[in-house]
Amino acid sequence: MAVSGWFVLLLAVGVVPTVLTNLPVVAVAWAAASLLLAVVDVLLAGSPRQLTFTRELPARMRLGETVEARLLVTNPGRRTVRGVLRDGWPPSAGAAATRSWITIPAAERRWTVTTLRPFRRGERRAAHVTVRSFGPLRLAARQATAVVPGAIRVLPPFASRKHLPSRLARLRELDGRTSVQIRGQGTEFDSLRDYVRGDDVRSIDWRATARRSDPEGGGQKLMVRTWRPERDRRVVLVVDSGRTSAARIGNEPRIDTAFEASLLLAALASRAGDRVDLVVYDRRVRGRVQGATGAELLSAMVDTMAPLDPELLETDWSGVPALVRSVTAHRALVVLLTSIEAPGASRGLLSVLPQLTRSHTVVVASPTDPAVLEATRARSSRTEVYRAGAAERALLDAERVAAAIRRLGGDVVTASPSELPPALADRYLALKAAGRL
Repeated sequence: MAVSGWFVLLLAVGVVPTVLTNLPVVAVAWAAASLLLAVVDVLLAGSPRQLTFTRELPARMRLGETVEARLLVTNPGRRTVRGVLRDGWPPSAGAAATRSWITIPAAERRWTVTTLRPFRRGERRAAHVTVRSFGPLRLAARQATAVVPGAIRVLPPFASRKHLPSRLARLRELDGRTSVQIRGQGTEFDSLRDYVRGDDVRSIDWRATARRSDPEGGGQKLMVRTWRPERDRRVVLVVDSGRTSAARIGNEPRIDTAFEASLLLAALASRAGDRVDLVVYDRRVRGRVQGATGAELLSAMVDTMAPLDPELLETDWSGVPALVRSVTAHRALVVLLTSIEAPGASRGLLSVLPQLTRSHTVVVASPTDPAVLEATRARSSRTEVYRAGAAERALLDAERVAAAIRRLGGDVVTASPSELPPALADRYLALKAAGRL
């Protein structure tokens, strides 16, 4: 039994006759009468244990979206249930209100709606529903908790998809499917066409020119080869889920930035006809997407990424070369999404890079903290000067690691969390245009 504020108020009112009469028996009689009324009120209340519940939830949603969690409450009993219902969603589900007043007559049912706006990825689960049913006097209530499981999978938001149309337009230019004056160079032969002013003379096919004569002038007409970027290349995305990926830049963990960059690059590469594989790794494989193509690729990637959180342990980079070999035996573009801020923490990465660059094109993508750049500019006080010195040292350390990666044959892409996904996509297009894939 649970008492309400009205019961407390009723007991407080008993102070008045007790003070006026100055008789202790009055206080005892008032308390006994109040308790009796509360017991009667509980007996007249509808039973919450007889209620049945049915959840209606969307299976998936993107982070940042708002959905409605509907709960159907049925009262098969003989008394009306009046009271409070609490749907037990965790705080990370972002429930606008978890408590609602309900009035369910006998043999009827009602819907309750809870608005959810999660602020974290993963499985957001609700396990219990608690109902407190008050009697007609609202002095006391009967309470029961029922197990009503429910879950919503919160997927990565993929906010970087806004950059996809512009990158696809550039991809079409490289592929020769749009009319542009400067045509991207590829490595796969496409077709022959007539020479026009401005074409690279190195593209002239002299054998095809010798076989074709100009019907109007009676002479030879120059023929040039057209190229397109090679298709069916392999792109292997390796996301570091170790301790450095747990650090937050702004309001976003580094691993979420890596997921955003991976999704944009995967969407672009799959449209280009390349095969994309994803591995999330620290000391063991936390998630893997392999063999998916087309629309299934992004769906499989977001489902794999949704429940993953960083592990507070050091990444074992020595296992990455074997991991890449298990994905593909052919030359591929290997993208390592990790942090390169500290030389000490990057020692393991640098030790395995020669094994990777020997067989693959390697790009290391790392988010940078805009607050560090801002700290180098503020020097109006002693504290800010010391902070600026520390920021400058951090930038120099990151540049030392980036220079070491380039010396070992890798490429480096660094940008703020919002700019890293498009920057990585631009680097992929540049490699395509240069024929390095």
